[in-house]
Amino acid sequence: MLSTVPSHSLHFRTLNPRLWVKILRHTSPSYSPLFSITTLASLSHLPFTEEDSDDRPIVSNNDTSKPGNKMQQSQCYFPKRGQTLELVCESLAFKGKGVCKVADSGFVVMCDRALPGERFLGRVTRRKGSYAEVTKVQTLSPHWDSVDAPCEYASYCGGCKTQNLSYEAQLRAKEQQVQELMAHVGKFFGQCPEFVSIMKPIVPCGNQFHYRNKMEFSFSTQKWIPEELLHAEGQNGNEYALGLHAPGYFDKVLNINNCLLQSEIANEVLLAVQECWRYPQLGLSPYNVHSHSGFLKHLVLRTGRDVQTGRPELMVNFVTSSYKPELLNPLVEKVSAIPEVVSVVNNINTSVGSTAVGEAEHTLYGKSTITEVLRGLTFQISANSFFQTNTYQAEVLYKLIEDIAGLRGDNSEIVLDLFCGTGTIGLTLAKRAKHVYGYEVVAQAITDARRNSELNGIINATFVQGDLNKIDGSFGKNFPKPDVVILDPNRPGVHMKLIKFLLELKAPRIVYVSCNPSTCARDLNYLCHGVAEDVNVEGRYKLRSVQPVDMFPHTPHIECVCLLELSDPV
Repeated sequence: MLSTVPSHSLHFRTLNPRLWVKILRHTSPSYSPLFSITTLASLSHLPFTEEDSDDRPIVSNNDTSKPGNKMQQSQCYFPKRGQTLELVCESLAFKGKGVCKVADSGFVVMCDRALPGERFLGRVTRRKGSYAEVTKVQTLSPHWDSVDAPCEYASYCGGCKTQNLSYEAQLRAKEQQVQELMAHVGKFFGQCPEFVSIMKPIVPCGNQFHYRNKMEFSFSTQKWIPEELLHAEGQNGNEYALGLHAPGYFDKVLNINNCLLQSEIANEVLLAVQECWRYPQLGLSPYNVHSHSGFLKHLVLRTGRDVQTGRPELMVNFVTSSYKPELLNPLVEKVSAIPEVVSVVNNINTSVGSTAVGEAEHTLYGKSTITEVLRGLTFQISANSFFQTNTYQAEVLYKLIEDIAGLRGDNSEIVLDLFCGTGTIGLTLAKRAKHVYGYEVVAQAITDARRNSELNGIINATFVQGDLNKIDGSFGKNFPKPDVVILDPNRPGVHMKLIKFLLELKAPRIVYVSCNPSTCARDLNYLCHGVAEDVNVEGRYKLRSVQPVDMFPHTPHIECVCLLELSDPV
């Protein structure tokens, strides 16, 4: 028997490319490149079945047993593993993968690092049900809007895959993806004149490089070397490495001396560590993920700003498997000689996992926190605090949120800030509100939010720890009815329990801030059109605006700020 999962449960399944391909064929037999960027969240109208996970040959939909169907039943073409194909990339899909079709078959293949218009040779690496994945072997002709990637690691690192695509073309692709998701998943159809006015042009990022204020690097016993460099003189895969995990490998690291996404002073610190941590006399060993032995796990660099001078200040966080500060002393002396380094901390992580968050933290030099200024407010940032990764673009994002929220500014309105994190959005709105109530599941984030509230002298904000995926009938009794709800969930989006609560709450305005436009479109559909699986859950809102924001150039990530207004105000 086939099992069916309700669409509101498709938090993670919606990102399965196999079902995405099924959607593509189901809704667009001619497979238009425009639609190809729609991700699996558009599966809300189709059932997920266990049959979708098997590896049986895919049979075409041409069923001769049905009346009026004169086409013969046939098996779909399926390339063999190891086969080399000449392909043309038509568009970008989820996670920036290139979408291609095999000539004269319509069969869909996905290729990492293939960009629209590029003609290339690709080798089939694996079969994934109704589609295949290929690895690019050779570019025959470059893609549209081709540029030279300035980073020496751009061809190998998984951090910014579209660096060799012009920034204007990156913006067009992201804007188009949001439009398609809102039209097909959110069911806000593009042919409606109102839909055109709802969709706003994407806001570009002023800094396309050096915009990240936090980078996490890994120590490893195995240095990953690209295949074409394996036989180069002096290359040895058994060397120690400090850098970023090679795509597809949990145990191999691409050694990096300079990352164009982080601040220049952070790169100076990274290079300083690279110059000395391998010295045999220091006795430092990287953590081995197989034997679970070794000392150094991660190097985390965070950049902030001094409140008085505006100069950058840096926190260096060594994550180690045990507490042995004497082993770190040479590294601490090396990095603390750089004037901008004001904090060196040591997080202790004794688990076998690869997380950079420790069970204990020790300050080895300077302060335990750094500071940052955002929308006129000062924030203290600890090693494990959540803070917007792109500070400069966060200024733009929060100004948009403030404008869209539409607070009158007479301190008469209540703001409910759900998934509030460290309180950055709620605190920036507090100066115009009567009171802000923030909810977040992470205890440390709530502690940081309360500290930041006190630091800025804000007394009209209350922050509460609570899991918004597990709310019950008592939720909502500890705060007055809000005039504005801020929703800023993580990638899976909003749980159905909270969707139902919001529809019953009937707040006049909801500002939905999303880092995943596919789950955002799904949730907006529920809030505006109701839940098809539950006749008792009717939509109560109208979508007024969708504003895409590019927070992370050269990556497939997209931020959106959406405004919903109650259809029938009470």
